[in-house]
Amino acid sequence: MDDLPDPLDLLAKRLEILERRVCELEHPTTAPSTALALDISLPVAAQAPEPLPLASVGGAFSVLGKAMLGIAGAYLLRAVAESTSLPKTAVAALAIAYAMLWLICATRTLAGAWFATITYACTSALILAPMLWELTLSFKVLTAVESAAVLGAFVCTASALAWKRNLTSIFWIANVTAATVAFALSIATREMTPFIAALMLMVLLSEYAAFRDHGLSVRPLVATIADLAIAAQFYIYARPQNERADYPFLGMPALLVPALTLFLIYGTSVALKTVLLERKISAFETVQATVAFLLLACSVLAYEPQGGASVLGVSCLLLSAASYATVFGIFCRAPERRNERVFATWSATLFLAGSVLCLPTSLLVPCVAVAAIVATFLGVFSNRLLLQFHGVAYLIAATVASGLLYYVFQALVGTLPGAPAWRECVVTACAVLCYAARKPCQGDTFEKRLLDIVSAFVAVSAIAALLVEGLVSLTALRVNPGAQHIAFIRTLTICATVLALAYSGSHWRRMELTRIGYAALVLVAAKLIVEDLRLGHLEFTAASIFLFAITLIAVPRVRISE
Repeated sequence: MDDLPDPLDLLAKRLEILERRVCELEHPTTAPSTALALDISLPVAAQAPEPLPLASVGGAFSVLGKAMLGIAGAYLLRAVAESTSLPKTAVAALAIAYAMLWLICATRTLAGAWFATITYACTSALILAPMLWELTLSFKVLTAVESAAVLGAFVCTASALAWKRNLTSIFWIANVTAATVAFALSIATREMTPFIAALMLMVLLSEYAAFRDHGLSVRPLVATIADLAIAAQFYIYARPQNERADYPFLGMPALLVPALTLFLIYGTSVALKTVLLERKISAFETVQATVAFLLLACSVLAYEPQGGASVLGVSCLLLSAASYATVFGIFCRAPERRNERVFATWSATLFLAGSVLCLPTSLLVPCVAVAAIVATFLGVFSNRLLLQFHGVAYLIAATVASGLLYYVFQALVGTLPGAPAWRECVVTACAVLCYAARKPCQGDTFEKRLLDIVSAFVAVSAIAALLVEGLVSLTALRVNPGAQHIAFIRTLTICATVLALAYSGSHWRRMELTRIGYAALVLVAAKLIVEDLRLGHLEFTAASIFLFAITLIAVPRVRISE
């Protein structure tokens, strides 16, 4: 009898649970009962186990079974195509429609049924890709143009069907399949133009989808395949005619249109997103726009070697002007600085490339030197580090283009180059003006200090080289200068330059001059070992060592305490 209360308590709890459930069924608007909590309080042994739902597993098996039926139907169509009972053209049309039907089925699934959507889309791709390959290469039913049209229609259909529900998986599968098949068929059929056109259509659709915030992830893959296709065409058609006899003849417009179309698509896309929508340019867009321009530039220079360089140079200068106008008219006021930096880098690069391509040597150096002066002065007076960087970049370009860099090296450590040409003098004056326009960099950022050091180094090294050449010319008025005289003059010039740099750096608070002076002391020490001691003239070697010692002693005394 002692065990009786426990069963009675359990029976009472059971009755209470049943009453609450009946009440919920009769009054569905009432608040949820605590029956679940009471049910949890029952002993585990008293609760009946519930079977696990297997609907999801069964649904997956059903989807896979339907997909396998679709593959079986594709094999049946292939068997019909191999026989002579029906025209192959009709079978090809039926097979294409069959693949499109599975694509439509992928978009007609219930919301949230992602497994069925992906499976049916993959089934459509697995039907279309091998079928199109065999119809084009084995059965010769479809031409290259027709196959490319089918791939374009497949992507357009997938994009239209997946757009409303934003089915990214369908967009991905359709683009990956069509782009891969198009690239493979362009190589296999030796007819690249139709399939590159299909790839351009895919690029355009992917960019439009990204413009509307759809299918962003598929863009890099489609762009990469399009780049590879155009690069493969460039590699093949840039070779002599006898090395590409299997490929059809293409005129210059047909060779230039793919690269031009790719550049226009990405250039327009980047311009609209950054200027019109005020979005931040992505790393993919930066790289892809640059790659598209390089492909276009290489195509123009290879396919039109006569006037292509001039046309490309003028185009680069126009694009550079447009980029500069965009940077300082729009992006300079935006809080996000990536667009400004990317477009400014493009502007400087395009200006230098355009100047090299379309300007003769007699005009290239002064134009780039003037650009360096203008950019430096505007950057200093407007306190824009970006323009100052461009000024230094143009100064370095003018130094290399004029031969001043080689002239400085020969004058200080190599064979004397002789009297400087007017280009070296112009760039030297430009370097002095650019550095004189700069302000002292006390407490400034590392980037500004680096720009000051580069500008000062170009100016100081150019002046030192001209001094060496001038002193050698004066010495030649009295004696015929030998190697020992030239070595001593170089040591004298560099030591005097070190003292001048040490004094100027501390007096005008330009620490970059002091740092360059210390670097010049290392150069003198290396020069004594490599040049002066090797010559074997003891009196000139002693004089050079004496000058170096005096300089070491005098540099700390010449500096004014800061």
